[in-house]
Amino acid sequence: MLTLDELLNLRKIPYSEEQKKRISKAYEFARQAHQGQKRASGEDYFSHCVATAATLVKMGLGSITVSAGLLHDTYEDTDVSLAELKKEFGKEVAFIVEGVSKLSKVQLKGSQEEYYLNNLQKMFLAMAADIRVVLIKLADRYHNMQTLYALPKEKRLRIAKETMEIFVPIANRLGIGELKGKLEDLCFQYLDPENYQRILKLEKETYAPRKKYVDEVIKTLKKKLKEENINFVDIHGRAKRHYSLFKKLQRHDNNIEKIYDLAAVRIILPTVADCYEALGIVHKNYRPLIGRIKDYISLPKPNGYKSLHTTIFGPQGKILEVQIRTEKMHDEAEYGIAAHWIYDRQKGMNWRRLLFQGKHSPKVPAEEIEWVKQLKEWHKQTGGGSDEFWQSLKIDFFKNHIFVFTPKGDVIELPENSTPVDFAYKVHTEIGNRMTGAKINGKMSSLDSILKNGDLVEIITSKNKKLPNQDWLKFVCTANAKDKIKNTLRKAGVKIV
Repeated sequence: MLTLDELLNLRKIPYSEEQKKRISKAYEFARQAHQGQKRASGEDYFSHCVATAATLVKMGLGSITVSAGLLHDTYEDTDVSLAELKKEFGKEVAFIVEGVSKLSKVQLKGSQEEYYLNNLQKMFLAMAADIRVVLIKLADRYHNMQTLYALPKEKRLRIAKETMEIFVPIANRLGIGELKGKLEDLCFQYLDPENYQRILKLEKETYAPRKKYVDEVIKTLKKKLKEENINFVDIHGRAKRHYSLFKKLQRHDNNIEKIYDLAAVRIILPTVADCYEALGIVHKNYRPLIGRIKDYISLPKPNGYKSLHTTIFGPQGKILEVQIRTEKMHDEAEYGIAAHWIYDRQKGMNWRRLLFQGKHSPKVPAEEIEWVKQLKEWHKQTGGGSDEFWQSLKIDFFKNHIFVFTPKGDVIELPENSTPVDFAYKVHTEIGNRMTGAKINGKMSSLDSILKNGDLVEIITSKNKKLPNQDWLKFVCTANAKDKIKNTLRKAGVKIV
């Protein structure tokens, strides 16, 4: 488990004294709150809090987010109240911790799995209310996946499947490539152990020769870049992730010789101009493979990814990929939306990375999307101050929709201001017609109650009741419910007034 100093030193840009003080207080508070608690792995529970916070620190996140990461389980798993957290750390930290706690209740269950998963990703984001809640939950899940071995097999499979179906796509949409890849590999070993072991064996067999020629290329490029007076931040080798390799092998008839990016060299440079100069130097020393040069700097990928990619014939004619990018591009590729923290005082932030809800075409320029304009304006108004910016960055992509549970765990999507009657008719016409009452989160509620995100709704019906109440038309929200009520009454000969 990391000490406080080790945790703070993980961040690329040092924290201020005030930020260190906040994180230090949260570290000690969480340590005492979880004292005596153990995880299934036998470790002190506090080690999980520190591991979660470490991921957030590496992503460059601020002291409020890291503090909330350290405290994220205190409200749910100890005697600490939200009021106490608010008093000790402020309403913002308490709000984030409460949001993480709510998301902890979201699990993969339901009678219609495909339908459930489709809406659960949306609901996850809609319930979060704040981007930081999602980031903490992703960091929390990452450490849980690292210690999944300590749980019973059935639970391991459920959590791994939930992670692959929900958390991986969310990490992908947020552009957090590093975390997405790590989560995929952790899921892979539990969901498909046979192929996972096959990939490990294949990797072991090819590792030594691959490392040898990658190291040789790195040595040559470092020398040539220095000769041309090109300063570089870093040059390193990059191994393809296990799950990514498995998926690519499937597309290439399991022929590893067809996978050109099995081994890759990554060159990190200070400026965009340096990137293009470095590309020329690479091609001057190694013959490029025609048709495999990709300029994602001039034409970024839809999620905002930027880099130069070229595939070359390396030593002994072996093929490998070279990726060339600036340090900022590298951080954005690894940490996605969280990279804002590192570059919040620089111009030209790539707002397209925020386009993760899947409703907008990648071809639509980001500047034409209204809420991206709003985000830019908020950023401008807050002067780029990181914690203040994050405070204003709320998720409201689904502000016109809510997502509520059935007792079986299915998710029903409804417009805002919907009632239990709207919910009943969305589930089935007969349930609506026979409805006599409703429970919201286990409590009897009036039929005109307004539902909220994450509510668990149970409809009470009677076999003897076959017609809806005409008064329901005064408060139902959805056209679906109105039409079904009217149609049922008309067929029964009831005059609608």
